[in-house]
Amino acid sequence: MSQFIESIKVEDQKIFLLDLHQSRVNKTFEHFGKQGSLDLAAVFKNLDHNEDGLYKLKITYDLDKNVRTQMIPYAISEIDKISLVENNVYDYSFKFEDRKELERMKQKAKADEIIIVKNNHITDTSYSNILFKKGKDWYTPSTYLLNGVQRQHLLKNKKIKEAEITTQNLKEYSHFQIINAMNDFDDMFIYPLSKITNLPETSEYLQV
Repeated sequence: MSQFIESIKVEDQKIFLLDLHQSRVNKTFEHFGKQGSLDLAAVFKNLDHNEDGLYKLKITYDLDKNVRTQMIPYAISEIDKISLVENNVYDYSFKFEDRKELERMKQKAKADEIIIVKNNHITDTSYSNILFKKGKDWYTPSTYLLNGVQRQHLLKNKKIKEAEITTQNLKEYSHFQIINAMNDFDDMFIYPLSKITNLPETSEYLQV
């Protein structure tokens, strides 16, 4: 049976964006025709966790409601090398635990991180949504692979906008940053677009 994951931010014993995580789990059960869902608030309440600091609560579950939890100390890591990778068939509509194809793409690209291109459209990195800066505004691709909880939160609060971002118009943006449940806006981890090693006009991006 397929297994799914939720990675949830816990800081100083407070859980973040729980409603959006719960909604995603509910939709997963509904999509695969299963009654009921998993109660994430109850899972968190039953944890033996009384430490301050930043943690990632990783919840692995299946559609029979078998659950495994890990509370992992977390620190944001800086990206050194990021590359565009083309994959026109990859689908990640649900947060499956199986990440073999994502890891294969990263290994072939020989990069710390990848930005997946699908039918000439920018989608996500291997573990996050992505934002691009134009002028003073930040935009996220409308052609995401997974509609992440941080992405939904920032759009709902009008901190970012959605746009069609392609290999043809990518150079209209000046900077990028990555976001996920653990990573909100962070001024320390904003990268110039030139950080991408294989922008289309300088070389062919890698097909995998």
